[in-house]
Amino acid sequence: MSEYQQFQDERDKIDFFIGKGYRINGVNEHLNGATVDFLHPTGNVTETLLIGTANGRKYFSSLLIKQNQGK
Repeated sequence: MSEYQQFQDERDKIDFFIGKGYRINGVNEHLNGATVDFLHPTGNVTETLLIGTANGRKYFSSLLIKQNQGK
């Protein structure tokens, strides 16, 4: 899988969770990329994604900034 296709897959997964009302609750950076924790506000359901591409990390970072500005 090319890096661009991997990024598209990561972006689609992130957008799926955001579209379902999840919010980014935590980020853990490591050598394999970043682990992003999503929390659904109504049901205390958490989901975790591994984001390995640089573009994927930039994408969720921009969403996190927008999320925190909306508080």
